[in-house]
Amino acid sequence: MTSSTGDAPQGAGRLGFTSGQVVQEFGFDDDVDQDLRSALEGQTGTELADEDYDDVVDGVVIWFRDEDGDLADTLMDAMTVLDDGGQIWVLTPKPGRGGHVGHDDIQEAATTAGLHATSTFSIAGDWSATRLGSRGRGR
Repeated sequence: MTSSTGDAPQGAGRLGFTSGQVVQEFGFDDDVDQDLRSALEGQTGTELADEDYDDVVDGVVIWFRDEDGDLADTLMDAMTVLDDGGQIWVLTPKPGRGGHVGHDDIQEAATTAGLHATSTFSIAGDWSATRLGSRGRGR
């Protein structure tokens, strides 16, 4: 599916990636928003790196659906090559769509991985984006 709302290019800008950054993608499947992917690649000037990429990355985008298994495990995998200060975004189907993942489930997985959810918004026709950040020391 692709976005029919036309908001994917603008939505990509909300993720905060810049030219020259390497962004790794997890959970790619036929249902991802191709317009959003293309906009991200246009924004960074590079193709999204796949799950097998093993060099340092500046950011991670995780397409995650309810049936995709354990989000905490995916987050831990994603953090193995993420540069200090790198961004992690979890993209999930919006409420009412197949595979929707609730915010509480995202927060629980993030906490398990030593992260926390900082913001969530609509990113494309069928997808929401949740930014995850690292917890400060002493938490």
